[in-house]
Formats: sequence, structure tokens, C-alpha cells
Amino acid sequence: MEINAQIICIGNEIMLGHIANTNASFISNKLASIGIKTAKHIDIPDNPGVIISSIRKALSESEIVAISGGLGPTVDDITLECIGKALDKKLIFNKKIAGRIKTHFKRRNLKMPANNLRQALIPEGAIPIVNNIGTAPGLIIPVSRTFKNHGKILIAFPGVPFELYPMLEKTALTYLKKIFSPGQIIKSRVIKITGLAESRVNEIIEDILKISGNVQMGIYPYPEEIHVKITVTEKNEIAADLIINKIREKIESRLKDYIFGYDNEKLEEIVGKMLLRSKKTLAIAESCTGGLLANRITDVPGSSNYFKLGLVVYSNESKNKLLNIPMEIIKKYGAVSKETAVLMAKNVRTLASADYGIGISGILGPGGATNKKPAGLVYIALSTKAKTICKELHFVGTRNLIKYKSTQAALNMFRAG
Repeated sequence: MEINAQIICIGNEIMLGHIANTNASFISNKLASIGIKTAKHIDIPDNPGVIISSIRKALSESEIVAISGGLGPTVDDITLECIGKALDKKLIFNKKIAGRIKTHFKRRNLKMPANNLRQALIPEGAIPIVNNIGTAPGLIIPVSRTFKNHGKILIAFPGVPFELYPMLEKTALTYLKKIFSPGQIIKSRVIKITGLAESRVNEIIEDILKISGNVQMGIYPYPEEIHVKITVTEKNEIAADLIINKIREKIESRLKDYIFGYDNEKLEEIVGKMLLRSKKTLAIAESCTGGLLANRITDVPGSSNYFKLGLVVYSNESKNKLLNIPMEIIKKYGAVSKETAVLMAKNVRTLASADYGIGISGILGPGGATNKKPAGLVYIALSTKAKTICKELHFVGTRNLIKYKSTQAALNMFRAG
């Protein structure tokens, strides 16, 4: 039996583009892990009529409807009332939830606004999901016999992602597993590639991407990396893994060293593992990237074991005073040059007594660019005691995108040696 779900995300802020809707993709991914496919993602405004009609329509089409948003204490949080009307259920005051809300404020030594007790109202027959972070409980609502879609489930979550995620994983998924037994699982594996364009990756593994049946293949571009996703629907995890591993091995045999990681692995984590294994250390001197590379490196737990120093030398004076790069070199070749980047990498390595040094200098634009040195020109140098190499790269995009691409290229330069 194939079980379908629909996800409704509510909020004017989503419709106006003020926030990105990450909840839908997260919920879909977690539902897929227990064999439940998502048929639709629906974004709607804080409008009672739209919310009510959307809930009813989704329940008429799918076995599970998950809602996020509108469970807060303010006047524009109307989802609870709309759920009640859509399912013809009364809202009942729940003393246990009220107690939790009061305790939440008491522990933080804050006065509780009276409006927060609105969050203790839940539709009759609903099963509350405890919120250990905020005040709005989640809800699991078996649809009543009086509604034509008996046996279906409506689940409601607050819209705040870091509240929603644990409520879904720790409570809602367990409940759904007990109620629905699809008899299959959906499992995915992501292979991460860098150093190749999307079109080239597609060309190399085009025949593999055309595999069909219970396998879905996808290729997705990201800044300076490509993701190839393998998704398999099978009776159990062992059967799914057998298929995924066969496809993974085929892709690995063709893309080889262009593959840097899998699933949630990040390039900075791979570089960190390499440094830990070799017991080597790293220092970084950044200009155009403004500390972004150091930030990515130090986002990895345990990076203090291998990261020794990060300098942001944005001005010519700082390059001269902190890294002892002669002003004559900067004036002759420019701050954005192979010569300057090489000295940045060498001198920061020496200054920190590190095994490796990285230097990055570039032009983000639009100011400062010339015909000879256009926006997007970046020099990245990697230095060891034995040698120093430097690459001239040309990126396209916004300032932030060029900064990110530069750090990605620097990390891959280190990974590739």
C-alpha cells in the first residue's frame, strides 16, 4: 500500500519571501525514511478561508497532512482555529499544556503574557506533541468518523524549524510508523563531487542517471560542487543498500578523485579529517574572503587540533605589517596577484609555525575591477616547507557567491594536494 502525504506551510512571511521554507523539505525527507512519499508541498498565507479549504482538500487527496506555522500566541497565529473549523472539532483547554507553558516562562524568570495560554487550546481528540524548546505544542489529530476521510492523520507543528525538527523525529514519526505500515522504505545516498561542471558530470555518468524502476537518480548543482542523489524504494534497508552500493561503485569508478564526500559531509570536514590523520597544522591568510575560510574550518568540531591561525588582511597595510609582504611587491604586482597570494600563504605558515599555509586574494567587484583584473579574479596559494603552488581562478556571481566559491576552491585545492 502506497501512503501519500501533503505538507502545508503557513505564513505571510513565506509568501512574501521574507524567510526560506526549509520545513517542507525536512518533513518530506523524514517521511521518506519510513516509506511515506510526499505528493505535494503547499505554501499558503495566514488567511482563514485559504487555510481551511487547503486542509480539507489535502485530506481528501492524501492519507497524511502535515502543517507547519501559525501555532504561536499572536493575533496572526490562526492555524488552531482553522484546524478546528476544517475538521469540525471544538478547541478544548488542556491544563497539562498550560502548566508546561507557565513553567517555560518561570524557568527563564520571565513574566508570561496572557496570550500564551491560547496555545493550551487543542482540537478535541488531538494528541499533543511536547515542545521542549518553545511554548507551542505540536498536534497529532486522527480525523474523526464524521469526516468522510476517516482514518487519515493531520499533524501540526510550530513553524520554527529548531522546534519542529525534534518534535517530528522523536514523536510524530514513531506514531506514524505504528499507524501506517507501507511495507517498504525509501532510502537515499548523495555523492558529492567538486572540480567538474554539472554538464561534464552528466556526460560521464549519463547512462547511470537514466536508471529507472524502483530507482530515482538526480543531479543537482551547488556552488563549486555537484550532488548526485540515488533514491531507492525497497522492502527493507538491506535490499535498498545492495542497489545503492552497486550504483555508487559504478559512479565512483568513473568520477574517482572528483568525489570528495557523501550525504551530509562537507568539504571542510574532509580537510579536517585529512589534517587530523596526518597530524599536520594549518594557517590561513585571507583578503577577499574576509575570514569565511577560517569560519568554515572552525565550524568543524575538533578543529583546534589542527587550525593554528587565521588572519584577515584586507588592506595593503595589513598585508605589509602583519605578514611582512613588501610594499614594493604589492605596488609592482598588485594586492590581487599570484606574487602576493604566494607570500600570504608562505608568510602566514611561517608566522604560525604551521605545516600548511593558504593565501587568498581576489576582486569581488563591482569596484576595483579593471579589464586586466576583472571582478571574480581570485588567486589561491597553498604553501608547505617543500613548495608553494598558486592557482588563478575566475568566478562569476555576487560578492557573497564569489567569496564562497573561493573558499570551496581553496579547500579542494588542499584536498587534492
